[in-house]
Amino acid sequence: MAPLAWRPLALIAALLSALLLALTPLYGYHRDELYFRLLSEHPAWGYVDQPPLTPMLARLSISLFGDTLTGLRIPALVCTAILVFMVGLISRELGGDRRAQILAAAGIGTGAFTLIAGHSLLTLSADLPLWSAAILFVLRVLRRGEGRWWPAAGAVIGAATYNKHLIALLVIGLAAGVLAVGPRRILRDPWLWAGAGLAVLIASPNLLFQAVNGWPQLEMAAALSEDKGAEMRVLFVPMQIVLFGPVVAFVAARGWLRLWRDERLRCLAFAYPVAAALTLISGGRFDYTAGLIILLFCAGVTPGLAPSLAVNGAFCAIFALPLIPLPVVGKTPIPQVNEVARESIGWPEFTSAVRAAVSTLTPEERTRAVLLAGSYGEAGALHLAGDLPPVYSGHNQLHLYGPPPENADVAVVVKYPRRRAETVFQSCVEHGRVSNEAGVDNEFLGLPVLVCKGLRMPWRTAWPRFQEYS
Repeated sequence: MAPLAWRPLALIAALLSALLLALTPLYGYHRDELYFRLLSEHPAWGYVDQPPLTPMLARLSISLFGDTLTGLRIPALVCTAILVFMVGLISRELGGDRRAQILAAAGIGTGAFTLIAGHSLLTLSADLPLWSAAILFVLRVLRRGEGRWWPAAGAVIGAATYNKHLIALLVIGLAAGVLAVGPRRILRDPWLWAGAGLAVLIASPNLLFQAVNGWPQLEMAAALSEDKGAEMRVLFVPMQIVLFGPVVAFVAARGWLRLWRDERLRCLAFAYPVAAALTLISGGRFDYTAGLIILLFCAGVTPGLAPSLAVNGAFCAIFALPLIPLPVVGKTPIPQVNEVARESIGWPEFTSAVRAAVSTLTPEERTRAVLLAGSYGEAGALHLAGDLPPVYSGHNQLHLYGPPPENADVAVVVKYPRRRAETVFQSCVEHGRVSNEAGVDNEFLGLPVLVCKGLRMPWRTAWPRFQEYS
């Protein structure tokens, strides 16, 4: 087996981290980051819409590096650097020499989803290195015949459940592959069952939280599938190409054939269509298979790819990173393709529109006022402002942090339908609408800002009407 190309991999990780760090302050917080920042003030074993790891990373990073956009995003940089080394190790495990390891790391490192996950703190940021580590240890079992790596794989899989439960797709895909195409002898290996037991043991506090609370993430997943499942199914195939760029997608297809032809690794090739089918059936996001695409790409890397990967990386960087100036980006297709960029633009204008509505209240009204936000992103942005009335939202986990106090009979309301607000308040007047100078059509462009007064009912009765899962 070729030695690991430590120095080139370290250089790739360093250059990538430096680029991401330099671009961190541009545009603004993504709505998920605003949510994680808010959740970080309420540490818990889990939340109704996700496990605790990413909010925990947000809390740790803010405490170490400051409550700034850059401070929040440091874990994303670290995860990306770790991913570069994981990819190099996977390539090496597949028999890749020094050059193959460098090409694999550079190809994945400059892929669209890697750049997005490294630039913004998303659940995807930690998911990519965790999946890659689990795949690496499984490869060591299958290629070397060394069952002692199963506990390592189990430990990573158990830890990954604290970020997302999607690691189950890898487990189900691998299990289906072993049963369908082998090698079935590994089912007799006691190390396999030791690894499975370790995964369950590590994941058990997270699973226990879900069980005690009525499996809220299953309810959340059902709501997401109903809301966007059809759209995700339509986008699945084209976005498999966009995930890391067209060149990476082509090489990954070649890598799938290589894995299929190797009897030891055929189960991993089988795992990808299983994971893809489960994603399509459930209406899940197209990036749920990203971890397996990394494996397929590493298996397909061959000499001579450097020029095409450079073009692929440049293409991905333009769409994934905030390289286009704000006044211009709205005139490009980037906001339509890159949801993270789209939902990172316009927060200052949004906050200013709400602040202007608050300024119309008398001093006495302001003492009784609250802000009501229909989405966690808007709630997080208003919470970040710091000089506004307290913020409440019925969206996902935030519903549990309500209701507002019973004396709060004045509210500035955003992203809730006016009809719903008027069932709770005696009067609602539109003060203005949200705009952004970039002209980017995102979730809050054109939102009406309502000033509502006079409660019709107690908050304990009204609050369930504001609950949203999406």
